[in-house]
Amino acid sequence: MTNTDLKKLAANTIRIIAAEGVQKANSGHPGMPMGMADVAMILWTEFLKHNPDDPKWYNRDRFVLSAGHGSMLIYTMLHLSGYDVTLDDLKSFRQWGSRTAGHPEYGLLPGIETTTGPLGQGFGNGIGMAIASKMIAARFNDENNQLFGNHYIYAIVSDGDLMEGISHEAASIAGHLKLGNIIYFYDDNHITIEGKTEITFSEDIQKRFEAYGWQVLRADAYNHEEIRKAIIEAQNEKEKPSLIITRSHIGYGSPNKVDTAEVHGAPLGPEELIETKKNLNWPLDKEFYIPEEVKKLFDDRKKELKKLYEEWNHKFNEWKKSNPDKAELFDKYINNWLPENLEEELLAAAPKEPNATRSLSSKVIQKIAQIVPNFVGGSADLAPSTNTYMKDFASIAPGKFDGRNFHFGIREHAMGAIINGIALYGGFRPFGATFFVFSDYMRPTIRLAALMEIPVIYVFTHDSIFVGEDGPTHQPVEHLPVLRAIPNVTVLRPADGIETAMSWAYALRHKEGPVALILTRQKIDAFERESDFKPEDVLKGAYIVSKENGKLDLVIAASGSEVPVAVEAKKILADKLSIRVVSIPSKEIFEKQSEDYKKSLFPDNVPVVIIEAASMQGWGDTFRQKLLKIGMERFGASAPYKVLAEKFGFTGKQVAEKIINWL
Repeated sequence: MTNTDLKKLAANTIRIIAAEGVQKANSGHPGMPMGMADVAMILWTEFLKHNPDDPKWYNRDRFVLSAGHGSMLIYTMLHLSGYDVTLDDLKSFRQWGSRTAGHPEYGLLPGIETTTGPLGQGFGNGIGMAIASKMIAARFNDENNQLFGNHYIYAIVSDGDLMEGISHEAASIAGHLKLGNIIYFYDDNHITIEGKTEITFSEDIQKRFEAYGWQVLRADAYNHEEIRKAIIEAQNEKEKPSLIITRSHIGYGSPNKVDTAEVHGAPLGPEELIETKKNLNWPLDKEFYIPEEVKKLFDDRKKELKKLYEEWNHKFNEWKKSNPDKAELFDKYINNWLPENLEEELLAAAPKEPNATRSLSSKVIQKIAQIVPNFVGGSADLAPSTNTYMKDFASIAPGKFDGRNFHFGIREHAMGAIINGIALYGGFRPFGATFFVFSDYMRPTIRLAALMEIPVIYVFTHDSIFVGEDGPTHQPVEHLPVLRAIPNVTVLRPADGIETAMSWAYALRHKEGPVALILTRQKIDAFERESDFKPEDVLKGAYIVSKENGKLDLVIAASGSEVPVAVEAKKILADKLSIRVVSIPSKEIFEKQSEDYKKSLFPDNVPVVIIEAASMQGWGDTFRQKLLKIGMERFGASAPYKVLAEKFGFTGKQVAEKIINWL
């Protein structure tokens, strides 16, 4: 068998297994894997640098299937390449308890670099990975050592990826940063669910990406020599990301469903699967069949890759011996090292005088930048307002990746996907910052970070109607309950410097999901705590700020800028009621505490008042006692923030009056 015939056989193996997996599940998208099987085969058997026996090898190439609906493609490639992905996994595609989910999920299988399927997200994640690779290389490579970052970020992207707005933002920043380590294949099959792409998608993709600063190449998706040539040309381009437009045919190999919308999101059907096997000269009496020649092809590639891996590891170990200080620093990056006295350091950095929590946070950020070497992040063109710029450190720029600050531009969608990609690459603790109201633009990326359980940090400032004069377009109202509703997201809304410092400490130590810090634009009034208060109480999510005098009549709870309002209301009512004030910087953390701790703050049968300048949805699930919710039931208005506090009832006097009327 000639090499050309062998490669065609390998591509057809991928094609048939993918179609069989979808057919067995009676659910899925066979068309894309069938159409792009040759491209994937050439990439994985000749170019992709990885190690199935060590899937987390740091210097591996990354492969992202942004077109995640074609998940049977990557599952098949992982199985053939020797990863811990069995034929039984392929046969249980999309079933309960299966590791082969409907769309690729990070953490379910080795070799899945990110969760994809929501279109455009993988496209943006890959750009974050490419940036992280450049940053690691800038920190640890030198004239005598080029061990790090000498690899590529590959992806297969679809028409849907390129239609979604996030791809425009992410492609723009990739071109600006001259990310020559990106090689994306565009599955140009001219078909979406509703029919031919021409009904809605008529732009010139080549000109669009060239305008972003990308190199654009073309290859026939079934001409192996053209695919090879395009990949080599892309690898040789160091200053531009590359998009290889591969003209393909969805459902390639199927005699009756090729180039139809029907094959995009439904099984071929038993009859058409048989016709496809006949068309490709495939045995009709075998399922999930892998010819011995194809097994050997992938086994031989695995042996080649093992040699590359061992050579790199040998050089890496030699480098560690010769560069002990750098090696120690590299270990800190990889293991997300934090100083043992992190909380003490951050508390010392946080100002004691009252201020806006965005300003208090800025002081904490400067300290984090000094003591946590892999802490990086930036803002969507709002650093002067979010107060997130690390003053003693440079910015990431084209050809300059040794900095710590990002300028994401006005691109919240891309910022969210990029910081997810940086976290997935490994070695950095990234954050992204914007106004809280614009977390709406980031919600899909926040949701995916939560689903993947990756430790990214969001700094959302201008947290309530007290943004003031900018008016309701910029004043968050529903955003707190919306963010809290996403599973596995931890939201912290601190009320002063102590809570801000401890919130940052929590965010840095938390490694099983994203953390959002919700910070004020306006100065928060000072409030006094009890003498037995300990800063670590903040890390319980809620704690007593001010104790009752005598038998407890009422608990007033609040978060963030409303905590001083609760304290003021207590003072006004002191001669009428014995009141306890509780700060709740994090509803999620508090709800994870023991029932005994919860009841120690909020005893049964004691009425509770909760104050938050936001929509109050969700608080009724936390408190089963008699409950008064003082919050927002409409959008805000344009006015100075102190006027808004008066008009919307968020002064101590007004809260006290509402409590008396309620009781």
